[in-house]
Amino acid sequence: MLAKICSAAVQGIEAYPIEVEVNAGWGDTKIVIVGLPDAAVRESQDRVVTALSNSGFKMPMGRTTINLAPADVRKEGPSLDLPIAVGMIAASEQMESDQLDNFVMLGELALTGAVRSVKGVLPMAIRAKADGRAGVLVPRENAAEAAVVEGLQVIPIQNLREAVSFLEGELAISPFKVDLAKMFDQLFDDEVDFSEVKGQESVKRALEIAAAGNHNALLIGPPGTGKSMLAKRLPTILPPLTLAEALETTKIHSIAGILPPGLGLVTRRPFRSPHHTASDAGLLGGSINPAPGEISLAHHGVLFLDELPEFKRSALETMRQPLEDGRVTISRAAGSVTFPAQFMLLAAMNPTPDGKMPSESKSSPREIQNYLGRISGPLLDRIDIHVEVPQVKFRELAAAQPGEPSANIRERVVAARRIQQARFADRPRISSNARMGSRELKIFCALDEAGQELLKFAMTDMNLSARAHDRILKVARTIADLAGSERIVPDHISEAIQLRSLDRQLWG
Repeated sequence: MLAKICSAAVQGIEAYPIEVEVNAGWGDTKIVIVGLPDAAVRESQDRVVTALSNSGFKMPMGRTTINLAPADVRKEGPSLDLPIAVGMIAASEQMESDQLDNFVMLGELALTGAVRSVKGVLPMAIRAKADGRAGVLVPRENAAEAAVVEGLQVIPIQNLREAVSFLEGELAISPFKVDLAKMFDQLFDDEVDFSEVKGQESVKRALEIAAAGNHNALLIGPPGTGKSMLAKRLPTILPPLTLAEALETTKIHSIAGILPPGLGLVTRRPFRSPHHTASDAGLLGGSINPAPGEISLAHHGVLFLDELPEFKRSALETMRQPLEDGRVTISRAAGSVTFPAQFMLLAAMNPTPDGKMPSESKSSPREIQNYLGRISGPLLDRIDIHVEVPQVKFRELAAAQPGEPSANIRERVVAARRIQQARFADRPRISSNARMGSRELKIFCALDEAGQELLKFAMTDMNLSARAHDRILKVARTIADLAGSERIVPDHISEAIQLRSLDRQLWG
């Protein structure tokens, strides 16, 4: 007898349907899996056979052929265990159900027949709805993730026997539900806050500007000045994720297998802080089976690179194109996969090898230049804001009055982002000032004569590059938005230039 079961798999961050065809025929007892299965899928026959036995089902007699269609796409991972097992039970006439075509089935089987969680459930649930399926059968641990998709029945399954009983109509299982509004209500219950940072008002202002325009920023200062402390609090002043952004971010985290158990949706902007020993593939993504790297895991959030010069030069250079395009394409022999990578880069570094400012450092000028030279000019030009983080004075540390809370700063940031959303309403490709191209700069960053003279003087005096010129205009546009000004005035240009001046003081 032939049975057909609906399932799905993931390629990149999108899912595609898989039809599991199981045929129980005559001949010697043998199981054959075809359709480009990888090692994990080939091994599933041993897990499935044992799970069938321990769940009270009989092993099909004769030759059992399992075809995974489409046959020209490689199948990976253990998520096909459950549909294969249900297909073998149906093909051997141990169950009768008219629901097999209505539900997509996903799950790894334990030898006991228990159903274990798998990666990538959210994109596969989205695909199931797009294909017109009534619902999905998923492991209980993945139910909250799949239930984020509205209009889809999500049936949480604990074991193989339960799945079969539900499909036969002998067991009623209520679809799993989640409250999206409640998820977002808990968004700003933060453990850290900008009010805990003493002093560093100029750095806080720079980070507010960076958050308002989604600008990349570099913090330069000696150890112990609070660079990491400030960086960890940056997500608390960023605008909340929209539902579309949250779904896209959750898909990436689900595929990577880092979504916490029971969490259905990532509602906070990601904050990723890889160690400086991270490899090229660790940052960019890759391995034999392309998986998202740190820059994709930071999508719609913050990528914090502490001790920036300590990262491998090749690893840093891999970020140049994603910083411009907002996506990364990984090419392997099996094909190419594209992951989104619209992240805000926040980096921190010491000004010299011994951690002191150049005027106080015991390092030789050559040693300092070699240290700073680990960061290439093209990468540095892609960082809009460079700000010095000085030592905090004792009176600021001893002050009893807390600093401005994150909630107040976030209100100003959100107001500036709303202005940008209205500005770029007819340009869906652009979401913030940092994403403007040369055409948008001419339209939205026009300067009066005084502003042009000031910028011309800065470009000549500081010997800034053409890309730095554009970055200053983008930052000035954001400063104007924070001030609620339609025009960019010389004061805005002046502040934007100051946020770029460390570039030439250290590297010029």
